[in-house]
Amino acid sequence: MVNINMLKGKIVERGMNVTKLASEIGIDRSSLYRKINENGKTITIEEAENIKNILQLTADEATSIFFAE
Repeated sequence: MVNINMLKGKIVERGMNVTKLASEIGIDRSSLYRKINENGKTITIEEAENIKNILQLTADEATSIFFAE
């Protein structure tokens, strides 16, 4: 399960919003909102990698976000 609160926090920390992040990773804003509202269940590995790179997450941060228990 994805740690949505931590992901949202990192988006804000980096001065972004979901709309801008969606644009940067190449998906529709509504698609990213839906993925977030579904606790990240449908975020693909490619999308997670793109999010990691765009938000400049460390490996530990990415692991904490995308592989939360």
